[in-house]
Amino acid sequence: QVQLMESGGGSVQSGGSLRLSCAASGSASSRVCMAWFRQAPGKEREEIARIDNYDWTTYADSVKGRFTISQDNAKNTVYLQMNSLKPEDTAMYYCAAKFSYIGSCSLLTNFDYWGQGTQVTVSS
Repeated sequence: QVQLMESGGGSVQSGGSLRLSCAASGSASSRVCMAWFRQAPGKEREEIARIDNYDWTTYADSVKGRFTISQDNAKNTVYLQMNSLKPEDTAMYYCAAKFSYIGSCSLLTNFDYWGQGTQVTVSS
C-alpha cells in the first residue's frame, strides 16, 4: 500500500525558510511524478511545484524563484525548499504522487496518492 508522509511544516516569520519533506513508501516503481500542492482557508487548492523521475521541474508563478523542489531517489523522498516566505504562503501543504505514469509528467492532470498535509504558517 502506497503511503506519502509529509513533514517539516511549522511557523516562521516573513522572509524565513522551511524545508518540507515527503517520504513515499509501498511502491517499487522508478517512474514517478510528484507534486506539491497547498490550500489556504477559503481558497482553492493550488499546485505549486512538480518533479519527474528525470528531475524535470516546474513551478507556479507564485513561488518561482523562492521555492525549489528536489528528490532523493535513494530515500524515496521529495523535498520542497521554501525561501523568502511571505504571509500569503500560509497554507496546508500536501504532496501527491502518480507511479508508473504513461506519457509526460508535465501533462498529468491527476495524482493517485496524497499525503495528509503539513501546515505552514508565515507571520508578518
